[in-house]
Amino acid sequence: ETYMSIMDKLKKNSKVEYTNILSESKFFTEKDMVPTDVPMMNVALSGTTEGGLAPGLTVLAGPSKHFKTSFGLIMASAYLKKYEDAVLLFYDSEFGSPQSYFQQFNIDTSRVLHTPITNVEELKFDMISQLEGIDRNDRVIIMIDSVGNLASKKELEDAINEKSVADMSRAKALKGLFRMVTPYLNMKNIPLVAVNHTYKEIGLFPRDVVSGGTGIYYSADNIWIIGRQQDKKGTEIQGYHFIINVEKSRYVKEKSKIPISVSWEGGVLSYSGLLDVAMAGGYVNKPSPGWYARANEENKVRHEATLVEDFWKPIFENTDFKEYIKGAYQIGGNRSIDLEDA
Repeated sequence: ETYMSIMDKLKKNSKVEYTNILSESKFFTEKDMVPTDVPMMNVALSGTTEGGLAPGLTVLAGPSKHFKTSFGLIMASAYLKKYEDAVLLFYDSEFGSPQSYFQQFNIDTSRVLHTPITNVEELKFDMISQLEGIDRNDRVIIMIDSVGNLASKKELEDAINEKSVADMSRAKALKGLFRMVTPYLNMKNIPLVAVNHTYKEIGLFPRDVVSGGTGIYYSADNIWIIGRQQDKKGTEIQGYHFIINVEKSRYVKEKSKIPISVSWEGGVLSYSGLLDVAMAGGYVNKPSPGWYARANEENKVRHEATLVEDFWKPIFENTDFKEYIKGAYQIGGNRSIDLEDA
C-alpha cells in the first residue's frame, strides 16, 4: 500500500513510546474489565452484570460512613483475584483501614504497598514517580483513601507557620494532580479508585457536590455519588440500603440509580439490587406481601432468599435478564427503568 512507507517513517520518528497505527493501537482494542462479585456494582461500573472496573479514574464520593472504602476494596480485591501477579498501591490519608479490614475483603496484605500521605503535592509527586516507573504489562491497581481529606501543601505550611489565610490552592492542586495522572492511567492500563467526600450545595434545592473542585469531574471516567437509607426491621436497624448515583460514566447512562444493600454482619450483599430491577422487568413477581417468586414459577420465597446466587442463576441462564439490564443502564440502551414503582 502506498501510504505504508510514510506510515513507517512517521512511526520510526515518533518520540512517544506508545505510538502505533490506530487499527493496531492497544488503547482502543483491549479495554480490560475486571468483574466484581457484586453484579449490580458491575452494572454501575459498566452497564452490564458481566462488565466491571476498567482502567482510568473512578471516583467514589459520598458523605462519611457510606461504605466508600468498602466499595473500593471490593474492586481492588477483584483485580488482585483476576491477576495473580497484581499489586495494590494504597495511598492513605485517613488511616481508617487496619490490616484486618483488607483481610475482610480477601486481600493479602503482602500484596499491598501502603503509602501514607499528608498533602496533595506529596501524593502528586509520589504517584507520578510510580506511574513513570510502571510498564504497560505491570498489573497495578491504585487506591486513594481519601482525596477529600487531603490538605494542600500551602494549607499545611500556613498551619505550621500559624498563618490563617483562606486556602485557594487546594482545588488547583487537585486539578493538577488528576490532569497529570489521567493520561498515565489510560496509557499504562491502570485503574485508579479515589474515595472522596461530598458536601451539600447551598441553595433552594441543595444537591450533593463532589469536593475538590471541577478538575476531578473533568478527569474522571466514573463518578459515583453514594446515598443511603436505613434498613429497618421494626425499630432495629439491620444495615443500610445504598443507592449508587452514577454522576458520570463512559458506559452507563448518567443519573442512573443502582441499589445495593449492606448488612452489619455480611458487608455488601452480593446479590442485592437485582430484585428491584427484576421486578420492574417482570422477571420476578410479588405474589403476596413479603413473598417473591421467579416469573412463571409457583415456588415463593422470603426477601432474604432472593439475596443468594441460587435464586438468580436460573433467571440469568434461562431468560434475557442480562440483556434487559444492559438496555436499561448502558449508554445507547433503549429502555428506561423507574425503580420507584418496583
